[in-house]
Amino acid sequence: MASKSETTAVFSAGIVQGVALVTFPAASTIFTSASYYDLSSTAYGAMFLPQAIMAIVASLLGTGFTRRWGIKRVYLGGLVANLAAMLLLVVSQFVMSNQTLAYGLLLLATTSLGIGFGLTVPSLNTYAAAFFPQTVDKAVLSLNALLGLGTALAPVFVAIFIGFFVWWGLPVLVAALLIGLLVFSLRLPLQADNLATPADQNGKTGRPTRFWIFAAFALLYGIVETLNGNWATLYMSTDLGASTTMASLALTAFWGMVTVGRILFAAIEKRFPEQRTYHLLPFVTAVSFVIIALLPPDKPYMGVLAFGLAGLGCSALLPLTISFGQKELTVMATAVAGSLIAFYQMGYGIAAFGVGPLLENTSLSLNTIYGLGSIVALALAMLSFSVARREK
Repeated sequence: MASKSETTAVFSAGIVQGVALVTFPAASTIFTSASYYDLSSTAYGAMFLPQAIMAIVASLLGTGFTRRWGIKRVYLGGLVANLAAMLLLVVSQFVMSNQTLAYGLLLLATTSLGIGFGLTVPSLNTYAAAFFPQTVDKAVLSLNALLGLGTALAPVFVAIFIGFFVWWGLPVLVAALLIGLLVFSLRLPLQADNLATPADQNGKTGRPTRFWIFAAFALLYGIVETLNGNWATLYMSTDLGASTTMASLALTAFWGMVTVGRILFAAIEKRFPEQRTYHLLPFVTAVSFVIIALLPPDKPYMGVLAFGLAGLGCSALLPLTISFGQKELTVMATAVAGSLIAFYQMGYGIAAFGVGPLLENTSLSLNTIYGLGSIVALALAMLSFSVARREK
């Protein structure tokens, strides 16, 4: 039975990880502004490629690291990598006049963030499932709701710090929170032994055929989420003519509704089973993408509402995929979270990096790309019936 301090550490880490994850996309207007880093759309998108690659690698290797060194060390290692990312981002703003050096530091920062995310998030999901074995779905949804809360807070903080002309205040704040979390977590046992299976303990974690359905869902979900999370502010500012504050508000609306949705669906799970939620939300996401693609350029406030609807559609999909997988794929119990996070990050990389070259080298615009995103969301809807095949 986990202590109150252990639960506090894990769920607090979810919030901090959420803020860290969105620090970079929340500051997209800074990275692309001629007054700051002056990155092109391609360079901005490419900045997230090492993050995606290292998150995939860290997620896949995390299970082996856990068997060798224990889950607590993997979790702490993830926090240290996140801290390195924030410090590198802060340092980069002192060398903005040398674009090559500044961009190199940004790439190192996103590399560290990918490692941190890939080690920390699977560990946190494993802890949530192990600490609350009788209510796994609710525990994982609650954890990811807090992670979503962190992602919603990041653009708010960025807007505030930009208003005071100290945009780099956010990575400084996140670094301070990570240091505090590290100090607090070091003295706790933070074990998750009750989730291990004989196969895990022998070092053999085979992947059954059903795993690949879960993996495909996680990959497509990564594309859908990242179209909103990484490109919403640029779409608002360039296509809809929104101010920096309004663009940040749209991103906050997206991540805020991700959080609200996770809390809502965890609260009504008895009246509205998780399987129904899982089948419904991809259709909500598809509708939101169609609305975003058709938004008039002179009404940016409608963009805030549309991205909020997209956040509701995305809200419970990834945590439910992980919790369904942990309950069904028992042959690879402790590897489920890391493996699915890896495929989610593959989708993240496709959307984070791929949109930039499409914008610069083709005639496609962001509203067209959002229209295409609705097709991906419909594919998610079809897959959802294979992942969650029947109600309890």
